[in-house]
Amino acid sequence: MADLAKYQQSLEKFNTSYAKEAIKEPVNFWGLAGFAVAAAYTGSVIPLLVALIAEIAYILLVPNLPWYRQLVQRREKERIFQLNRMNREKLIKSFTPREREAVEYLRWLKEKIQDNYKKFTGAGRLPANLRTLDQRWEDFVDLLDVYRRRKQHLKSINRQAVHNQLSQAYRAAESSDDDKTRRIQETNVEILKRRVASFDEIERSVKLVEGQLQSIENFFSYLNDEIVTMSTPEKFSLLDFEQLSDSIAMTKQMLDATADDVGALDAYNREMGNYELLPSSNQ
Repeated sequence: MADLAKYQQSLEKFNTSYAKEAIKEPVNFWGLAGFAVAAAYTGSVIPLLVALIAEIAYILLVPNLPWYRQLVQRREKERIFQLNRMNREKLIKSFTPREREAVEYLRWLKEKIQDNYKKFTGAGRLPANLRTLDQRWEDFVDLLDVYRRRKQHLKSINRQAVHNQLSQAYRAAESSDDDKTRRIQETNVEILKRRVASFDEIERSVKLVEGQLQSIENFFSYLNDEIVTMSTPEKFSLLDFEQLSDSIAMTKQMLDATADDVGALDAYNREMGNYELLPSSNQ
């Protein structure tokens, strides 16, 4: 029953969104405006009654038409696409000059590869694998952002302070006179041990992302060389794009898992008031 109620609620929300879009359509607005003008011109309420009936029929019919739903979905996808693009460009502007240079060079190389393919093959449309270069460039930007933030995170960590806190917690647990105090200190020891272990995990993730960024850059350069020297489009189609895609997906999964662990440890230290153990941006 709970699943059915949840499904019905989702369906109602889904249908309501289409109805809202239908109400905002220019044709609906100008149609209602036309009836309002007719009512004012004739001095009669009949056009308003007709408008009300027409609006009810419009709301009941149009949002449920398959072609209209497809139109709304295309609009929403385009809106999300444009929003993501704007956010990514805003993110790039926050990079250092050297980081922006790397991003812009890879963007230029991506466009050069795509343009050269059309030029040398005479094709009017890019093959599917070449179109994925847009996504791989976006992956590069996203990974570079993670890389720079994690590297800064490492620089801001006071490792010696963590080790000192751990030693103090060990001594406090061993010298505790009552069980309650000892349990608290033992919990603190475990958290600090996890914090120390997270340092190595973050360092490994930084090295992994650095290697992944280099892999993307090298792959783009390799593609550019192949485009210039290829003899037939069929030869180009044999290049392995999936391996790079799978590698990026694996890297992102590892980063997500590490982010959860580091975030939990930061939250604990913030609650305990151990601000010297936090990155400077999180204090």
